[in-house]
Amino acid sequence: MLDWLSTYLLPGRIFDPRDGPKHARSAEKLGFGGVWLSDRWDQKEAGAMLGAVSQTTTLLRFGTAATHPHTRHPLVLAGMATTLQALSSGRFTLGIGRSAGGIWPGRGLKSPTTAMLCDIARLLQQLWAGETVDYDGPLGRFPELRATHRYDGAPPRLGLAAIGPRTLEAAGELYDTVILHPFLTTESVTRSAAIVRSAAERAGRDPSSVRVIATVAVAPSLSADKSAAIVTGRLVTYLQAQGMGELLVAANDWDPATLDVLRSHPMFAALDGGLADWAFTLDQLVEAGSVLPESWVEDGAAVGTESQCADRIEAYRTAGADEVMLHGNTPEQLARLVAELASRTGVPSAL
Repeated sequence: MLDWLSTYLLPGRIFDPRDGPKHARSAEKLGFGGVWLSDRWDQKEAGAMLGAVSQTTTLLRFGTAATHPHTRHPLVLAGMATTLQALSSGRFTLGIGRSAGGIWPGRGLKSPTTAMLCDIARLLQQLWAGETVDYDGPLGRFPELRATHRYDGAPPRLGLAAIGPRTLEAAGELYDTVILHPFLTTESVTRSAAIVRSAAERAGRDPSSVRVIATVAVAPSLSADKSAAIVTGRLVTYLQAQGMGELLVAANDWDPATLDVLRSHPMFAALDGGLADWAFTLDQLVEAGSVLPESWVEDGAAVGTESQCADRIEAYRTAGADEVMLHGNTPEQLARLVAELASRTGVPSAL
């Protein structure tokens, strides 16, 4: 098993929840160390899906990448996490993030702030420690929060999806894991890891105790069309999102003028601030992505043969990532790439 290698469950536009446990079993057999689920409000609800994963695997780590700090009552979120931790004998990580800010007003919710991300970490840690919490802050007013039955084992690990400097600092101060945004260059991963570990040290924590995960879109030995959909199409969805695109461009030291050119594409005119990810297929978004420099794709993803993709993945580990999460494919589609990585590290391959 490659403990430092993980992948997404139900990547992209796969919506049948029955595939989730199947993908997890395949990932474990192939030698992945972990799987992650992006919590969605349709047929990818994290509690239900990962409960199934906990019972269909035995060694595989799993977690949310990510859910949100305010879509569940704090006691519900705490209870979901400890239930998954108990079901799996300690293999669960609760990964939290803020998502694109534009989605929240239509759902009657405030956009998550860094203060909310910090407070939910402290609040969950207190609840898992058996404390009664009187909280009044950006998450709401909760005068008497207490878990009736405390889980006896180690609490779940807490992860934070981060890209901006302040969120990276919050991860170092309060979280066990930081999940870096897809399409960061290796240089940006190095800078991000340094911010996290410096913040951990200032908070009196062991900097090496915070696990840094680089999320890397991969397209191993795929046709040009499939590769473009997985990599270029997905990159466009992040860049088009207001707020998220700016952060990604800044993190990578890319030219913001190119972002303006991309967003002026005619296909985005009718979105009125909405997300392209929900309005178009990845294939449709490839054409809009033709304005992006090739270096943006080459420097922020892993494309080519299995050997070339493995080289890129190793570069992310050298850049400071403790774990690499592969993005854009099912575990079965990544079997030969996992075998290539296993051969380089002397780990027996499932192939």
